[in-house]
Amino acid sequence: MTHKVVVAGVGMIPFKKPGQSDPYTVMGAQAVRLALADAGVGYESIQQAYASYVFGDSTSGQRVLYDVGMTGIPVINVNNNCASGSTALFLANQAIASGMADIVLAFGFEQMNPGAITTPWNDRPAPLDPFQAQCADIVPAEVPTALRLFGAAGQEHMKRFGTPLETFAKIRAKASRHAANNPLAVFRKVITPEDVMADQVMWPGIMTRLMACPPTCGAAAAVLCSEAYANKHGLDSRVWIAGQALTTDGPETFNSGDMRHLAGFGMSRAAAGKVYEMAGIGAEDVDVVELHDCFAQNELLTYEALGLCPEGGAEKFVDAGDNTYGGRYVVNPSGGLLSKGHPIGATGLAQCTELVQQLRGRAEQRQVEGARIALQHNVGIGGAAVVTMYRKD
Repeated sequence: MTHKVVVAGVGMIPFKKPGQSDPYTVMGAQAVRLALADAGVGYESIQQAYASYVFGDSTSGQRVLYDVGMTGIPVINVNNNCASGSTALFLANQAIASGMADIVLAFGFEQMNPGAITTPWNDRPAPLDPFQAQCADIVPAEVPTALRLFGAAGQEHMKRFGTPLETFAKIRAKASRHAANNPLAVFRKVITPEDVMADQVMWPGIMTRLMACPPTCGAAAAVLCSEAYANKHGLDSRVWIAGQALTTDGPETFNSGDMRHLAGFGMSRAAAGKVYEMAGIGAEDVDVVELHDCFAQNELLTYEALGLCPEGGAEKFVDAGDNTYGGRYVVNPSGGLLSKGHPIGATGLAQCTELVQQLRGRAEQRQVEGARIALQHNVGIGGAAVVTMYRKD
């Protein structure tokens, strides 16, 4: 028997630049307390907890929670690269749906350093080595790892469909307009496509600095429970998970020669397909989307992976304004990773927080009018993709 899973509470703290935030222990505990307060439950009610982070020692999740309460519950630490937050959400959802638990906590946090992401482990094979090898011949050696992969994916789309660099600049400018209405976003200054095009060149003809999301510190959390538990205890059960899937890379990632798959296009498309089938709802019925725009290039690729527009149709989709207010969908009303920020372990749960508030009608100036169906996409290279559909009763 599958139990209906509701999102009873969410919480998120304002994201900040590296060096300007509290330690991860403080940030994580703050987000957890906000989610518990939003759900109207005490920590003693929580039966399991799933903690997500990438840059931290083992059992950092326990360290955060010990400042909230020490009740002896199972605490599971999750690291799935940039999809860590929604992987924690996936595990929490499974625990409730399977009947193994009635109410659980998923939370994520990240205390990041400035600059490009690097690894502290240089004495062993890196998980992304096979990905790097796929694009070694087409990417300048000085380009950082993440930019290499997503830039190569964007370049592939440009070659296949004639997509101009200006389209990515328009996506980045749209993110800034949305973030201007989000008090929790780290960057709230509105910029234009011209600003994006004129910024520092990271890869000539492929990427400017503003097309990449910044390293960010922050935390977010969600309380999930069964519908029966919510009804018994008087919790908010309006928003529930209609479908969710976690996928990893298929053979096309390394065998197709299509650079888009290095950035998760294939596994994102597969996850979305599973969710649409599970929920019995297609992309055409979605109102609001939070997707993984770590680079403007990946936002464009993800439009097509999620079926928001036809493959090769993203340029037209952007030019028509179908990714913003007044268009077909509102994509990343929070400002997305590009403007809201990307504290890796917290990102998936921050997306969840935004969408739950949208469906509750509590997103203030960002509110998508009449939103009833929301879609979340979170991807980590190496790799994992999680797609989640939320509905409002």
